[in-house]
Formats: sequence, structure tokens, C-alpha cells
Amino acid sequence: MIVAGIDVGSLTGKAVVLRVAQKFGMDEILSSSIVPTTVKPERTAMNAFNQAIEKANISNTEIDYSVGTGYGRVKIPFANTSISEISCHGRGAHYLLQSVHTIIDIGGQDSKVIRVNEDGKLIDFTMNDKCAAGTGRFLEVMARTLETTLDNMGPLALKSLHPKMITAQCSVFAETEVVSLIADGVPVEDIIAGLTDSIASRIVSLVNRIGLKPDLTITGGVAKNIGVVRSIETKLNLKIKPIPLDPQIIGALGAALFAKEELTKKQAAEKGRKLKKWDF
Repeated sequence: MIVAGIDVGSLTGKAVVLRVAQKFGMDEILSSSIVPTTVKPERTAMNAFNQAIEKANISNTEIDYSVGTGYGRVKIPFANTSISEISCHGRGAHYLLQSVHTIIDIGGQDSKVIRVNEDGKLIDFTMNDKCAAGTGRFLEVMARTLETTLDNMGPLALKSLHPKMITAQCSVFAETEVVSLIADGVPVEDIIAGLTDSIASRIVSLVNRIGLKPDLTITGGVAKNIGVVRSIETKLNLKIKPIPLDPQIIGALGAALFAKEELTKKQAAEKGRKLKKWDF
């Protein structure tokens, strides 16, 4: 059996193709993909899906079941069903790190803190979706303003000796504050360190709201920003468990795991109907 998970986010579309283990074997991730979003979620989903099946060297007819997730999940016409990205990030992270019970997901347009039980099932969550500050989109805008790249922001933040506090709570005002700091000659690394501390403070506030149960990990594209990760670790006084795969595909992985679960249920139900039909 081969299943797929497709995660359509605000900045990127992701897909994971998973070969389901037989009996006591291990599931195998055949491929994954990350593509830029387009103006149409269905096109983003198809681009991510096609790239993933091409990497897996299979055809779309070999996919037995697929699940969509992310903000564009209901616009994926070829998915068998859709499931919240909150549940999918929780399931995907716990599948890879079974000691994890708290997951921070910093996406393109919002930030979430998710709690799962011993089986990786969602038990609680909280999120900040009222403002772009503290999200991937916020960092993207700030990188452009500071004439650097997203990849460089984390390492630059770690070089700072005197982080410059960003006091604005709104992304628009924060950008204006950053422009003023640039004009004042404040080193770029100090500004970036201030930005990452600001994001970390927002995330820690969410963690405190829901309550921290170790272990903790981070998913989403911002998990690749070492500056944000280190700042959160410092504020929480604990070590964050690193995801052993690209943290940006964890929602799609969780969707693929749900696809496996749904397909197994479907097959069991069909088997039960066949047995009942021949039960004289």
C-alpha cells in the first residue's frame, strides 16, 4: 500500500509519499517535496503531489489513499479526505520522536503550540493567528528589509553581542522600527537577534498558556532558523528535540500517516462486509 499526505500552507505546499509497512515492518518514506504556493491551493497541491510521485518513481494511480491538510486542505480535489494541520503536525512529530508531547509549529501565517498524548493523538492546542508577527511571513518581510536571506538570519542572530529589543507588537510597526534602527546604524545582526527574541517571546507565551509537557520539538519552516530555536531554548531553559527530517514536511507526513490509518479502516470494513456476505 502507498499513501500520500499533502499540506497546502500559506507560503509553501508540501507532500509526502509513504509506503505502508506489511505486518511488523517499518513504514518507508518514499519521497517528499516542497514547492512555492500559487494563487490557487489546488494547483499548489498538484505541484507538490506531482513532484513527490516523480521523485518516488511511481504514478499517481499507485497511490491508494491521500489526505490533505493545511489552510488549503478543502481545495485539494484529488484527496480522499482532509484533516486539520494541528492534528497532522502532532501526529507527524510524535511518529518521529515518540518522547515528544509538546509541539511548536511556526508556519507562514500563524503559530501554534500542540499537546499530544502517548499515542500522538491531539489533546489540546493554542494558536496565534491575529497578527503576522512571529510567523514565517514576518521573517520573510524582515529579511527583505534587512537585505539578507532567510537562511542567513539564524547564523547572523547568533553573532550578535548586543541584541536590539524590538518593542512593536505589530508586524507593520515592527518593520518601521527596524527601518529606523538601520538608519541609526545598528548592526544587522543585533537587529535580527532582537527580532528572533521577539518571536521567541511570543512562542513562549503560547507555550505557557497551554502548559509545557516534555519533550518539546519544533515543526514548520521557522524550525530551520537556529536563532529562533536557541532563543526559545534559553527562555524555556530546556533543550528542544530536533526533528530528524526536514521540519517543513511534518504536516504532510502526519497527513500521510492519517491516510494510512483511514485506508486500514476502509480495508477492514470491506473485509468485514465480504465475510458477512458469505456468513450463512
